[in-house]
Amino acid sequence: MKSWKAILVAAALALTSGTAAMAARTDLVLGMVLEPPHLDPTAGAAAAIREVVYANVFEGLTRIGPQGEVLPDLAESWTVSDDGKVYTFKLRSGVKFHDGSDFSANDVKFSLDRARAPDSTNAQKGLFEAIDTVEVVDPTTVKVTLKHPQGSFLYNMGWGDAVIVSPKSADTNKEKPIGTGPFKFDSWARGSAIKLVKADHYWGEPAHLDKVEFRIIPDASAAVPAMLSGDVQAFPNMPVGDSMSQLEADPRLKVVVGSTEGETILAMNNKKPPFDNIKVRQAISHALDRKAIIDGASNGLGTPIGSHFAPHNPAYIDLTGTYPHDLEKAKELLKEAGLENGFKTTLKLPPPPYARDGGQIIASELREIGIDAEIIPLEWADWLKQVFTDKDYDMTIVSHTEPNDIDIYARKDYYFNYHNPGFDKVIEELNLTSDEAKRKELYGEAQKILAQDAPVGFLFELPKIGVWDAKLEGLWENSPIPANDLTKVKWAD
Repeated sequence: MKSWKAILVAAALALTSGTAAMAARTDLVLGMVLEPPHLDPTAGAAAAIREVVYANVFEGLTRIGPQGEVLPDLAESWTVSDDGKVYTFKLRSGVKFHDGSDFSANDVKFSLDRARAPDSTNAQKGLFEAIDTVEVVDPTTVKVTLKHPQGSFLYNMGWGDAVIVSPKSADTNKEKPIGTGPFKFDSWARGSAIKLVKADHYWGEPAHLDKVEFRIIPDASAAVPAMLSGDVQAFPNMPVGDSMSQLEADPRLKVVVGSTEGETILAMNNKKPPFDNIKVRQAISHALDRKAIIDGASNGLGTPIGSHFAPHNPAYIDLTGTYPHDLEKAKELLKEAGLENGFKTTLKLPPPPYARDGGQIIASELREIGIDAEIIPLEWADWLKQVFTDKDYDMTIVSHTEPNDIDIYARKDYYFNYHNPGFDKVIEELNLTSDEAKRKELYGEAQKILAQDAPVGFLFELPKIGVWDAKLEGLWENSPIPANDLTKVKWAD
């Protein structure tokens, strides 16, 4: 009898130990399609950078939450002057960078001055254009004075491009990022994986996970088996290919279709003939069959757009009817532009499936109106240099994942090469306006101008197809910014 009691006690202990071990799991392998070119969000446009480091390694004065709301981050609070030009930020005390150095107002001044400097390599310098001066009041207080009121200033400070960095590590953050977040950089095996570990002495609520691996898996043929086998436990933006139903039917997995800020467009070089002719751009817009493109490039889950604005935004206007799919109208416009017999051009495509798959469909649609578009596949780094930086392209397909970024069409050196004084005036007024009703009205005007001018072909809002282990909690379903915020992620007990 005594022997049986001992066996039962041992079995109970083993069961308890096993359950505790399962409950205590603190590792995670997360899949990503694109490998970032480097890991400094203040020095590159690639969304993949922010997918790894935003809110995990680096933090800003504010942060943007899952519903697009502005939240406190390194600034625990702030006050705004009556004229809307002076922001006084009260910073959190006791914050340290991952190298052990103290965070203070000096780091905020350094980061903001660096981002707006003439020689800045920040991909979103426009975020900082309204800043006139940055003053250190004391170690935990910084005062930012604007040249004029800017209704989006606090929101802008929550972008990944506006994170706070230390002067000591700013020059080496591309390869060894050092921030103030709940995770610190561990290692990077190029072409394979980036690893983070839980940061020591984090100022906020400690992360539940001890270690995270961002594994680079570029296509559905590899991503789906990795998820089904359990080698990867989460894929927040998963290329599912034809396997959506298979993944949804697996009780071990959770499949969530959320929204993003990813306006997917057929960009055109507006300074390069014949795309400098509005009739050509309008003809191309009429040739696009959005439903066919959405079905083939986003598993039928993308939301059609008619301008550069997210459908979930309260200021969104449905302008998808501006250019209905109409081949005869497209041919008529080409004829009016003196291109009755069409023309040859190039279509440079980055790696994501929405671009490669969508490009094939669009090239076929353009052939129907006499436009012969040669497809040129590019790796991400080559696309960033040739298209985004050097503006050496005719057409391309890309999803712009930055939040509320309709103002990019007013940037004088942006890769679209688009210029419309009327549009610029609307954006200028928008930047000076804090009243939400007036801002909504101005957003509507901006959308209408772009829809009419057709500087790009507006395709669809990129869906966020997330697939993860059903036992995981705390992952974002929506993504107003390109990020994989892991601060709340944990395994269920």
